[in-house]
Amino acid sequence: MLHTLIHSPFQCDFNAMLRLLAAGDDVLLLQDGVLAALEGSQALESLRLAPISLYVLQEDVMARGLSAQISSIATAVSYTEFVALTVKQTQQIAW
Repeated sequence: MLHTLIHSPFQCDFNAMLRLLAAGDDVLLLQDGVLAALEGSQALESLRLAPISLYVLQEDVMARGLSAQISSIATAVSYTEFVALTVKQTQQIAW
């Protein structure tokens, strides 16, 4: 399943998303969701423990001036790669 997080982890039910993550899932952080990939954040530590692949939309990271603060465990992707993730994971849920 592809989980897309568009809200800050402080302004959504982040714990509900964590409970639904399963092995093989992909998580793509978009818009203010990229804050979950900030190095040293509690949200990132929770995602690090999950059996998922973590991605951030590069354009949203750059728009927020966070390139130097995003953890290396999150793979930066372009819009084209975002589309490829949606093709790979036929089931999707937005948070």
